[in-house]
Amino acid sequence: MSLVNTEQVGISIENLTLSFGDTEVLKGVNLDIKPGEFFAFLGPSGSGKSTLLRAIAGFGPTPQGRILLGKEDVISQPPWKRNVGMVFQSYALWPHMTVRQNVAYGLEERKVAKPEIKRRVDDALNLVGLHHLADRRPSQLSGGQQQRVAIARTVVVEPRVLLLDEPLSNLDANLREQMRRDLLELQRQLGLTTIFVTHDQEEANTISDRIAVLDQGVIQQVGAPMELYDNPSNKFVADFLGTANVLNGHVEKTPYGSHFVSDNGIHFPYAAKEQQDLSLIFRPQSLGICHGAAEEGTIQLEGKVMHREFLGHLVRYGIDVGGEMLMVDDPHLRGAQHYANGSTIRVALKPDEIVALSQ
Repeated sequence: MSLVNTEQVGISIENLTLSFGDTEVLKGVNLDIKPGEFFAFLGPSGSGKSTLLRAIAGFGPTPQGRILLGKEDVISQPPWKRNVGMVFQSYALWPHMTVRQNVAYGLEERKVAKPEIKRRVDDALNLVGLHHLADRRPSQLSGGQQQRVAIARTVVVEPRVLLLDEPLSNLDANLREQMRRDLLELQRQLGLTTIFVTHDQEEANTISDRIAVLDQGVIQQVGAPMELYDNPSNKFVADFLGTANVLNGHVEKTPYGSHFVSDNGIHFPYAAKEQQDLSLIFRPQSLGICHGAAEEGTIQLEGKVMHREFLGHLVRYGIDVGGEMLMVDDPHLRGAQHYANGSTIRVALKPDEIVALSQ
């Protein structure tokens, strides 16, 4: 027996709808997750991401629709028959048990033979690097070690799918970065189809093969992290996946071509086939501060610095351009001089950095 999953299972969710009383929390969700994929559900609090994860696990009321693990529809099965492993945000370790006893618990409940339990628990603890701490209790472990115990306890029963419900939220920033890398490495070793729930876009971007962005029980967009970041399908996705400048306005035809005019009167040369209401979206790093002549073909704007934030690797300016507040990211180098509040600066934007969406 190996803890590595040799039969990867895909997940298909078809027209999934779920309500709590009169409140509809999942609204006709359709989604396909590939076998062996590291997939993320990303969204704000109340978006339905944890509810969707729990529906796959079989917790809570039975939704309408279908949930297929491989070719098997498990929508009406109780959790213990689905063979799905779930790691909770709180880890849910038994405080009176040792690490070894916690990991063995699920196998004992399944009446696995004792020699087999010992071997599989040893394998799981070796996999997460905690065999030397097998006799400690959870209170004697760090947060990262407790998380590893929770993962070992889950994978030791050889689930078809691994579900992770915000497992990094209780860790400090530095440990979260390390645990992200460890989780991804472990998932690749196991070969398990894995779903990771988070509200943190950095976490989702760094470890996921693909992401489903949810809002108000609806999947807004599905794709690889860079694809979603560079080509958001709507303003919600653009703003949730990092900081975005969003200008609302319309296209006006002139004798010299089409111009986008924002609601506050900023003019952008923008080619459009017909007059229409648009939102132009571009990232703060797409706006370059002009220290001399701007590159030919760029859109040039002038504004006043209203505030600035030092973020370590960059300085983020908020500049007022004709009543529109735009965010501009300027890389920080040691000893660099930056602009004070009230300064006037010029910025340039390449037209191909803009994503135009119909309102």
